[in-house]
Amino acid sequence: MTSHAWLLLGTFLAVLLLSAKPLGHYIAYVMEGRFRGGQRVENILYRLTGVKADEEMSGLRYALALLLFNALGVVAVYALQRFQAELPFNPQQMGAVTPDSAFNTAISFVTNTNWQGYAGESTMGYLVQMLGLTVQNFLSAATGIVVVIALIRGIARHSASTLGNAWVDLTRATLYLLLPLSFLMAVLLVGQGVIQNFDAYRDVTTVEITRYDAPRLDADGQALKDDTGAPLTTAAETRTQTLAMGPVASQEAIKMLGTNGGGFFNANSAHPFENPTPLTNFIQMLAIFLIPAALCVSFGRMVGDERQGWAVLSAMTLMFVFMAWAAMHFEQQGNPLVAALGVDQGVSTLQSGGNMEGKETRFGIASSALFATITTAASCGAVNAMHDSFTPLGGLVPLANMQLGEVVFGGVGTGLYGMLVFAILAVFIAGLMIGRTPEYLGKKIEAYEMKMSSIAILVTPLLVLLGTAIAVMSEAGRAGIANPGAHGFSEILYALTSAANNNGSAFAGLSANTPFYNVLLGIAMWFGRFGVIVPVLAMAGSLAAKKRIPAGAGTMPTHGPLFVTLLIGTVLLVGLLNYVPSLALGPVIEHLVLWMAA
Repeated sequence: MTSHAWLLLGTFLAVLLLSAKPLGHYIAYVMEGRFRGGQRVENILYRLTGVKADEEMSGLRYALALLLFNALGVVAVYALQRFQAELPFNPQQMGAVTPDSAFNTAISFVTNTNWQGYAGESTMGYLVQMLGLTVQNFLSAATGIVVVIALIRGIARHSASTLGNAWVDLTRATLYLLLPLSFLMAVLLVGQGVIQNFDAYRDVTTVEITRYDAPRLDADGQALKDDTGAPLTTAAETRTQTLAMGPVASQEAIKMLGTNGGGFFNANSAHPFENPTPLTNFIQMLAIFLIPAALCVSFGRMVGDERQGWAVLSAMTLMFVFMAWAAMHFEQQGNPLVAALGVDQGVSTLQSGGNMEGKETRFGIASSALFATITTAASCGAVNAMHDSFTPLGGLVPLANMQLGEVVFGGVGTGLYGMLVFAILAVFIAGLMIGRTPEYLGKKIEAYEMKMSSIAILVTPLLVLLGTAIAVMSEAGRAGIANPGAHGFSEILYALTSAANNNGSAFAGLSANTPFYNVLLGIAMWFGRFGVIVPVLAMAGSLAAKKRIPAGAGTMPTHGPLFVTLLIGTVLLVGLLNYVPSLALGPVIEHLVLWMAA
């Protein structure tokens, strides 16, 4: 890894960890109801919606409220897409989105996945982008935050039957955290050149003439073909290019802060209108991890021992540093087949400039590999480079990040509640090893908690591996593969991993905007989200009802290096081992074939 890469990684971590403590304290302050600055606005909202702010909910009722809230969100986003042609703020007159694509996109944005099987600038009008997608960016992020807050309350409370009020928590997370941070970030992005307007698309004259082969059409507008079925074309040229416009900065801010990832443009954060400068690239990377890191501090503060939060944050940071190093290292090795062609002045087996395929020259290898690691360690999915063009082991890093369960920082809320599930599993394993009843922060971990933990941990591997098997065994699934062999398998595995873990990034070599993949991935996204949330809230309710047990001589400390090591080991052994055979069939075998050919 180059000195530039180490400097970039070190600067990023320094700014992130320095920001985590003050923001973490603020989040705890807000979610505990001690912030009174917006109380009048809160009360007005509660009166308008009929919410009884002082009435708390059990774990079951809390879960049902979130399920209903998000199900209504799916219906709303689906309807907006289907009626798009009749809606205002649509200067390009975009038509209605197809039913299967609308189904997939509605679930995608409601579940914080933001998987996009379409090109945003050629599919969605401004109203759908704002009222449908951007609004869900806020609400899906708020859902993740309130679930982890409910779990923290379950750990912190004792002999209690409630976890808080879901509607109040959603309001506070959105009103006091996501909105102000997004406003500040949007202003910074606009200042750096990210566009924010409602203009129609603009045709501009290019410096060079673009020459291309245009398809020949018949009287009905259908493409003409020759006797072999190949399309007939004619030479054409143009001096103009259409530049898409729109309210981009406002969507970009919450896209990153809410670990959503869905871009206004198809090129996502590789597009200069979304990510124009190295500074915006750094700000966007920082924004992805900002709230997940701060929530760890909030956890420690809300349970009365900040060391607990820093222990979890330390485990996340150590795993992230290793993954970032691996991604940068493998991408800087380059492609040995390219080096062997003699087009590079490097040594015979390596490219001196590394693997620049699929990367923006504005950012280079270090920033692209770091961005890829961050966006997949969190459940964000925004990209500034083509993951499909990474080296086999470079591409394995973002894939493995997701398969760990999105707990290396993870999404807003989802990363921490996923890591706390692993923490509970870790103390259970430690208890079995030393012959003691496992405890975590004064609560006995018993059969019910382990059943809920097992469901939460196993639901995503089941969705990923079963979905991948269905895709590779069906003709409709194989039809979407753009590359044969191991890489084609990796494309499918990546898509299902991304969907079930609510990440949203893609290898992009897979043609996934088909009825088969839109339905399959939509199902994976929904159950990948709520198949984890429901058992987490059930476990939170069970923990809240337990009495607090004072720490004894045999109580395992959960704030020191030993516990951090145990937690990392549990995540790696339980989270990643499920996927080892599938990884061997994809990126590992592709790496071996590549280097053997060289």
